[in-house]
Amino acid sequence: MPKGQLILVPTPISLEWPLDPHIVEQLQKAQGTEGSLFVFEEPKSARRRWLSWGLSREQIEKFVYYNEHTRDQELDNLIQLIKGGKTVYLMSDCGLPAFCDPGQRLVDQAHRSGLRITALSFSNSVALAIALSGFEHRQFVFQGFLPRDKDSRKKALINCSKEKRVQIVMDTPYRLKKLLQELDGVMSTRFCMLALDLGKETELLLRGSPSKLGKTIPDDKREFVLVI
Repeated sequence: MPKGQLILVPTPISLEWPLDPHIVEQLQKAQGTEGSLFVFEEPKSARRRWLSWGLSREQIEKFVYYNEHTRDQELDNLIQLIKGGKTVYLMSDCGLPAFCDPGQRLVDQAHRSGLRITALSFSNSVALAIALSGFEHRQFVFQGFLPRDKDSRKKALINCSKEKRVQIVMDTPYRLKKLLQELDGVMSTRFCMLALDLGKETELLLRGSPSKLGKTIPDDKREFVLVI
């Protein structure tokens, strides 16, 4: 049986705000599919939101709840279901699941199990990359675009190597291979997640050391966010 996938579903912060029409359409299609499983954080808010989005009341009985109290018992079960072909739609009470959220451990385990992970439409590439990385991120540092000037860039890279918290680094597509080589020179043992073409059909998530990523990235130029 083919492997399924884990899909992060961003939802509005406020109950008064509508859900993105594209996401509603995706959920409408998924609710009629036997291979879909909807995972929420808490029952009360899940039911209220689901119905407010105009989705099927019958589906509510099949919801799975994954939170800080249930994750130890649900984590392995969800991974096995995805391996068996289920598409798991993960939602938190509000906002982006797996970003400062119990879903982080599920994403991490999905990566470790070689499963596909993606998300429905979300407008912030930094937060999305962190959520999709599966890295523990109680604190993180946004390094942004590194300087182009040689001396300034070298200094910025050294500062990155000293930082112990999760970091987000960005650069232009044509400097990606150079960036990975530079990072390998100053922090070769650090674990990274490279998010290429977020939100596109060509989206690709890769985890590993800078050296490993440098050997596995496609040759074509792609927009990226690097999580260290």
